[in-house]
Amino acid sequence: MGAGLGTLTEALAARAGVVTAIEVDRRLVEVLRARLGGLPNLRIVQGDALHADLPPLFAGASVRKTVANLPYNIAAPLLLRLLDPALSIARLVVTVQREVAERVVARAGTPSYGRLSIAVQYRAAPRIVARIPPGAFLPAPDVESAILALAPHARPPVAVEDEAALFRVVAAGFGHRRKTLANALAHGLKITPSAVEAACRAAGVDPRARAETLDLEAFAALTRALSGTA
Repeated sequence: MGAGLGTLTEALAARAGVVTAIEVDRRLVEVLRARLGGLPNLRIVQGDALHADLPPLFAGASVRKTVANLPYNIAAPLLLRLLDPALSIARLVVTVQREVAERVVARAGTPSYGRLSIAVQYRAAPRIVARIPPGAFLPAPDVESAILALAPHARPPVAVEDEAALFRVVAAGFGHRRKTLANALAHGLKITPSAVEAACRAAGVDPRARAETLDLEAFAALTRALSGTA
């Protein structure tokens, strides 16, 4: 995804059974086809990876993997899209901006922890494999980069009846980071403070805490307690 001039694509084609390379820029697609179009196991697709119909691009693959230098301006939403269980991707190894990688792997109570941390960790186990200096790229970007490896979960690590409700609770909690959890949830979910406090007690969560101190299990417990409200 974001195949560019095809350096990574060429290396992948030498190893993988079938490679699909997606590039949005028509000029770069022409370069890719001129350089690598003769490879029998390579399919080059012009399109926007954030909006392309992805399942057909994996058609016929018994084991699906994604290896890419993700376009930095859409890395977070694209990563979440790739983690959709419907795609059945077995492994992802992607290069992203270092700050994004740190947010993905962050744990509760750390400065980088937030909605992206929870959204990714609900779907996969992420780890930072390596950090990459700007000079490793041509042209050199203004930011540092990192390689993320993600192993999608066979099933989510926490139990909730309604995944959408979980992410509404998370979004509400982080929507007003300076507010206490009780105030942020009441405001974000449009429910009474007393209902939020009752749910916090049922979930074993301090209503005076801040969202960034709650781990995934605590948010799941809150979602279960708020069932029918969130």
